[in-house]
Amino acid sequence: MIVIPAIDIRQGNSVRLKQGKIDAETVHSTDPVFIAKLWKAKGAKRIHVVDLDGAFSGLNSNEEIIKKICASVDIPVEVGGGIRTMERIKEVFSIGASHAILGTVAVYNPEIVRKAIDKYGPEKIIVAIDAKDGKVAISGWKDVTPVDMFELAEKLKESGVKEILYTDVSRDGMLTGPDFDGLEKIAKTGMKIIASGGVKTVDDILKLKELEKDGVFAAIVGAALYTDDFNLEEAIKRAEG
Repeated sequence: MIVIPAIDIRQGNSVRLKQGKIDAETVHSTDPVFIAKLWKAKGAKRIHVVDLDGAFSGLNSNEEIIKKICASVDIPVEVGGGIRTMERIKEVFSIGASHAILGTVAVYNPEIVRKAIDKYGPEKIIVAIDAKDGKVAISGWKDVTPVDMFELAEKLKESGVKEILYTDVSRDGMLTGPDFDGLEKIAKTGMKIIASGGVKTVDDILKLKELEKDGVFAAIVGAALYTDDFNLEEAIKRAEG
């Protein structure tokens, strides 16, 4: 299993939100590039970067920072947040991202997902399914749609999607443990699954590792990175063991 540390960027800073709410923001660093280098030094094999300004407004105001992150580490950097057009996908790859994460566009313009997969291949495109009470949340989680997360997952599979990033919005940043039930259900689609939301301890990672046989191959860690309950180096070592 891969442990993927997250860097969420808003207004140039590395921040963490609780349940995606701006009014519950904690700034952890004014230098996201340094944070990326730190996670790499601690053994990360892949880094998860989200442009929160892009997610909320669709504007890519943090592009230069993300470009510097991609250039500063010699490991894959998956990038999401406000990627809703083919042009934007191209830009994300041009600044060094290894994977483009699509979210909102998968609900409102699924044809973009199909085009992206046709052009770049399914191994380069990740689709994020962010859900609250089983319904898909979009636009930086500001809006909860009537779209069922499992129905969306099946449609994405039919479109050629191979990799899903699943987040239980209610758990994100809350350190309450992952949504194991939701992960088990969405893994039944047969796609590769990245688990996100709620990881607090290394034990959570080990429990997620038990789902590896079902397709849960990676776990994103965010808020826990800044607590005494989680040691990234230990988590990576035990996840890979």
